Amino acid sequence: MGRADVIVTFNLKHFPAAFLAPKSIEAQHPDEFIAHLIDLHAPTVVAAVRAQRERLKNPPRTASELLDTLLQLQLPSTVKALEPFIDSL
Repeated sequence: MGRADVIVTFNLKHFPAAFLAPKSIEAQHPDEFIAHLIDLHAPTVVAAVRAQRERLKNPPRTASELLDTLLQLQLPSTVKALEPFIDSL
């Protein structure tokens, strides 16, 4: 059987810590989760973001445009962590 330690969701209000803590599960906003992944292993995340951007065809996006989109999606910490790698995105 699988086990999750984290629920990644924009909808944090429906996953209160008081309910999740006894189950040893934490709810995290996607921005916190992705920024943490970048801290853990930036090369892997940068490669995944680049691959995602390269799959965007209608319309295609530059790295800068993708970061702008991530900002619109409420991922400011993710964008800040990715900005130093913009030439690799």
